Amino acid sequence: MLEKQYNPQAIETRWYQFWEARGDFVPTAARQPTAAPYCVMIPPPNVTGSLHMGHAFQDTIMDALIRYHRMRGEPTLWQAGTDHAGIATQMVVERLINAEGQTRHDFGREQFIKRVWEWKAESGGTITRQLRRMGASLDWEHERFTMDDGLSAAVREVFVRLFEEGLIYRGKRLVNWDPVLHTAVSDLEVLSEEESGHLWEMRYPLTNGTGDLVVSTTRPETLLGDCAVAVNPEDERYRHLIGEFVHLPLTGRRIPIIADEHADPTFGTGCVKITPAHDFNDHQVWLRHRDETAIADQPHGGLINIFTPSASIRANEPDEGQLLPAAYLGLDRYEARKRIVADLEAAGLLAAVKDHRLQQPRGDRSGAVIEPYLTDQWYVRVAPLAAPAIKAVENGDVRFVPDNWKNTYFEWMRNIQDWCISRQIWWGHRIPAWYDAEGNVYVGRSEQEVRDKHGLGAEIALAQDEDVLDTWFSSALWPFSTLGWPESTERLAMFYPTSVLVTGFDIIFFWVARMLMMGLKFMDAVPFREIYIHGLVRDAHGDKMSKSKGNVLDPIDLIDGIDLEALVEKRTKGMMQPHLAAKIAKATRQDFPAGIPAFGTDALRFTFAALATTGRDIKFDLARTEGYRNFCNKLWNASRYVLMNTEEQDCGLGNELLELSAADRWIRARFNATVIAVTSAIDVYRFDLAAQAIYEFTWNDFCDWYLELSKPVLTGDHASAAAKRGTRHTLITTLETLLRLAHPIMPFITEEIWQKVKPLAGVNGDTIMLAPFPLADAGEEDLPAVREIDWVKQCILGIRRIKGEMNIPPGKPLPLLVANASEQDQLWLKTARPYLDFLARTESITVLADEVDAPEAAMALVGAMKLLIPMAGLIDKDAELKRLDKELARLTDDNARIEQKLANASFVDKAPAAVVAKERERLAENAAAIGNLLAQRDKIAAL
Repeated sequence: MLEKQYNPQAIETRWYQFWEARGDFVPTAARQPTAAPYCVMIPPPNVTGSLHMGHAFQDTIMDALIRYHRMRGEPTLWQAGTDHAGIATQMVVERLINAEGQTRHDFGREQFIKRVWEWKAESGGTITRQLRRMGASLDWEHERFTMDDGLSAAVREVFVRLFEEGLIYRGKRLVNWDPVLHTAVSDLEVLSEEESGHLWEMRYPLTNGTGDLVVSTTRPETLLGDCAVAVNPEDERYRHLIGEFVHLPLTGRRIPIIADEHADPTFGTGCVKITPAHDFNDHQVWLRHRDETAIADQPHGGLINIFTPSASIRANEPDEGQLLPAAYLGLDRYEARKRIVADLEAAGLLAAVKDHRLQQPRGDRSGAVIEPYLTDQWYVRVAPLAAPAIKAVENGDVRFVPDNWKNTYFEWMRNIQDWCISRQIWWGHRIPAWYDAEGNVYVGRSEQEVRDKHGLGAEIALAQDEDVLDTWFSSALWPFSTLGWPESTERLAMFYPTSVLVTGFDIIFFWVARMLMMGLKFMDAVPFREIYIHGLVRDAHGDKMSKSKGNVLDPIDLIDGIDLEALVEKRTKGMMQPHLAAKIAKATRQDFPAGIPAFGTDALRFTFAALATTGRDIKFDLARTEGYRNFCNKLWNASRYVLMNTEEQDCGLGNELLELSAADRWIRARFNATVIAVTSAIDVYRFDLAAQAIYEFTWNDFCDWYLELSKPVLTGDHASAAAKRGTRHTLITTLETLLRLAHPIMPFITEEIWQKVKPLAGVNGDTIMLAPFPLADAGEEDLPAVREIDWVKQCILGIRRIKGEMNIPPGKPLPLLVANASEQDQLWLKTARPYLDFLARTESITVLADEVDAPEAAMALVGAMKLLIPMAGLIDKDAELKRLDKELARLTDDNARIEQKLANASFVDKAPAAVVAKERERLAENAAAIGNLLAQRDKIAAL
């Protein structure tokens, strides 16, 4: 027997350890001969990370898919692994070193890398432990890490092959530069948020002495690198000045006025300063004009870098003279800004300073303002790789779910830029390129391969490139590198292409597209057949969860619970903006006065499944989780009822006769329909509909109705031994198959109950996760049983409603009169009498030959049949009139809505004929009911 109270903490860890110790997560041979392999690659979480709500949501979806397909007998792999997270991991370890009073440079590269590996061994497993708490059935025995030996070999192989084909090159380009971390960062690692700043308007005097042009900027220090002022060629105000020159303030240089459509006549003064080494848009303008004499003759062809890697004003090179004014050399960019603004004002060249809201790009790791910066970097020439990846989506080799996300993919892929893949940090895959003393570059899988290939003896010194590869480079190879590529492994042959990628829309560009490009390039096949794009988990108000807003929920806190003080400390500790702590603490105390209770993993997983709609946003409301915790309790208590009535009882496992009641047949039919609904929903990634179908069947059909309908059979003297056996058999087999149906979403509670239920149901097997997923049976529709029990339910609800509205105790037995009963109604009144006596507490049932013989009575309608409860000594006249008026109003409103719909020619013409016919049928039924109720009202009013 199950414990009296459902306690998820007592069962979840125990069952996970059981599954993992048995090796149940490792792919096995197909149990069905025709079953195709099924594979999902986990989006590798950062090794530094801890589980957040987005992880927990998508891991629930992936695990539900994996468990579903595993139960269907398919060889099933959910590939486990983590990402080395170059910048994030290096920052974590650098902070630890800094706390010891040292820097990574004190260690040197080799010793620092050794220290990172030590940190990973000691502290890098947080998120994998948390994934286990979520019930994630990943193949941990074959866990990969993007820096392990095999994946590192794959990275080198890809780099070398792309380089040899001319698809990787080294060039000087603008990048997002983090001046604190001293590295290029990807667009994904740049957070742009609106901040308060200023707009400075500066005067650039015309060299012909006729006046000046006023330009606006949010970064006045960058004027030191200006090479032109651009105006729109259609702007009448400045057309006559195109080709003229201005004096560049404070520098002694003169720069041209050029015509370019980048200049917007409606923004500011319409004049734009062009700083090509420090602005991405300006760089594009420079590319269009760099061959013009007035720009080409400038120092560096107009491409003038003014910063050091730390964003201070750099020193002049020996051959540059005083290109950058001595007054600003060595100043931090913000100090230089103050000096330059002051000097402009002193020279009368500062026209205005205005308050301005601007999008400020900051590094997501350092928080530093990002600078567009000109450096030598390694790039992938992406266009040749993008073309096949675009075609693969166009021709259906890979499909987005929902389909509209392909438009986002196409928009980016068709305008794709070369990919900067080098990073100026130490932790990561070091670029496999070596340089000799003359700066010649050699690319190979190892230094020895380079020497052998190019005939370089030991006397020639080679130095490996200091940079490492962008973390996304190794992630792009994840679907095939994890399976053993470049070796031809059995796992690679079996599981590539994988079945589906489950991911958020925010990394379609950075990860999804790159995996498609690399998979097609190196495997000649798409890496996955479908891409399920889920929404972003937000709080109950629709706001993004963030530390600064103080609205972050930790999935583990929802599973285990957390008291208020610990929650407040968690939300306010280590904040980037400490001044917000008091506000966040106040809001937290208001929202969670008692902290967060322990809901358990299954309730949380069911919440995620129920929220998995096709929308962009997922509003997470804790009240939903509380509701699904109650659902777990409901299932637990229902299982206890079933076990109490089946343990040590004859459940029909032998050859004895089974007599199935209408309720037995009805619940089998309802369950069969639920299996169809759940299966079809999961097959199209509608986990919300799957969860809804499981919930409605379990709570409404099984618990609220069938368990109650079983009681008169199990406890009544009228039922035969075969009938009792049939009901016990139906109880235990329905529960057992329901547990298997719910298992992919709720793994722990279903395993715990199934272990108690399986012997009574005659089922073998060590674990529910390897038991077969229920299959629908076309012969289980059983419409006669469904119609009969639906009729029974209407009768019971009608009688209960009358009792409730007349304040009659629910358990009080009452005589029931029945009028206008058809032959079928009269037959069901006999066969269903035990249900009505037990659940509606009918004292007697009398079928009237003529309604005129009926005394004054409260009435409920079941189709055309009238259920009458005599009112003598029972009825509250005013209450009954009020009830009748309420029902009349409901039916009248419903008819008005139907009549309006049928009067709409568009609906009648376009809707399926069966739908229109059903609406007309309802209209007629309502009209008949209204007539009956009006007659009943007249009777009551006359009392």
